[in-house]
Amino acid sequence: MVDRTISASASASAAATGAVVFVAGDSDLASKVEAGGGEFAVAPKAVNPGNGAPASMRAHAFVCDATEINDAAGLRALYDFFHPFGRSIAPNGRLVIIGRPPADEKKPERAAAQNALEGFVRAYAKEIGKSGATCNLLHVKKGAEDRLDGPLRFLLSKHSAYVTGQPLTVDAKAAAAQGADRRTGQLEGKVALVTGGARGIGAATAQRLADEGAKVIVLDRPADAEETEKTAQAVGGAALLLDVTDPAAPAKISDYVADECGGVDIVVHNAGVTRDKTLKNMKPELWDLTLEINLAAIARITDALLKKGLNDGGRIVCLSSIAGVAGNAGQTNYSASKAGVIGYVRNLGPSLAKRGITANAVAPGFIETRMTAAMPFAIREAARRMNSLGQGGQPLDIAEAVTFFASPAAHGVTGQVLRVCGQSLVGA
Repeated sequence: MVDRTISASASASAAATGAVVFVAGDSDLASKVEAGGGEFAVAPKAVNPGNGAPASMRAHAFVCDATEINDAAGLRALYDFFHPFGRSIAPNGRLVIIGRPPADEKKPERAAAQNALEGFVRAYAKEIGKSGATCNLLHVKKGAEDRLDGPLRFLLSKHSAYVTGQPLTVDAKAAAAQGADRRTGQLEGKVALVTGGARGIGAATAQRLADEGAKVIVLDRPADAEETEKTAQAVGGAALLLDVTDPAAPAKISDYVADECGGVDIVVHNAGVTRDKTLKNMKPELWDLTLEINLAAIARITDALLKKGLNDGGRIVCLSSIAGVAGNAGQTNYSASKAGVIGYVRNLGPSLAKRGITANAVAPGFIETRMTAAMPFAIREAARRMNSLGQGGQPLDIAEAVTFFASPAAHGVTGQVLRVCGQSLVGA
């Protein structure tokens, strides 16, 4: 059984990318999708999984609608769908399973079946990762089917290359966004603020937002004025020199974006520090500084912008870390701060829904930055390989996830945390 609304939407999303769409085991659905498909590059084809993949088939994307799997027996559908195509997944392929949030289910058997999807996704992602292929899960709440397109396209695209083995929930909490169906230039006319934007992940994020049409305000410390100005010039934006821990910073930021830019549409809280020591050897100032920059400053600046400066329909994206998910020895301060960011967006997102504002977090794994380049060679090499994809991520991988959350296409996602870690074994 399939939810035809979900399946037709998923098929249309895949087809609109120019892909050939195979609707597994349901020729009736294939014709229904084809009938509504003015946007289809190639007419959908029906495939019976029991007969295996067509001899010439080398698929780059698989989408499995599992919303109507109701019990343990129904989970056989996962085997029936994926097993025949196991050798037909192209290198760097994309697999997405669509289900319902288990917590929303009234029957324990159905909740169990829907929760089982996450275990399958995490396991299968580990099996296929060495070829660069990814497998992820979208939980679509009832009533949010029309918001599936953006998250699905992101997970099927090159922009999600370092995202695998992860669940993401799509809901209808925030007001619908205009331009959610745009594919390029989706941030034209938007103003974005990126803290800690001078270099690394911040600079990569500023560039990607600018690539999509946003005017970017690059904020960093006065001590990094040269790098900040350089990045701002490179993205065609503006530099704002402030220390986020300055008590006056929230008011200065909100005044600047309101008075100089007519408000800001996207806020990326990227500024952060590490001050690593085991707890018994950590001085109190190292604890305080880490929590101040990584968590307290985020809350203060966001509060100020919500009162003045952040436009309705805006996007708040915070940088967390897998250390905030799993903890890390020698990083009690950092782990606490990044776990705090997770709790912050989970609470903040739903509370801003009436204004159409979303709040989400990205949790990076091992990313090739100046900081990780300074690690001892053996530790660095081990960290690179401790994930399903067998490689470290790039600042661009984080920037891609931030840009997705910042876009109108993510209007169905709020209060969520997306790990961009190649399915790191840490916290997996």
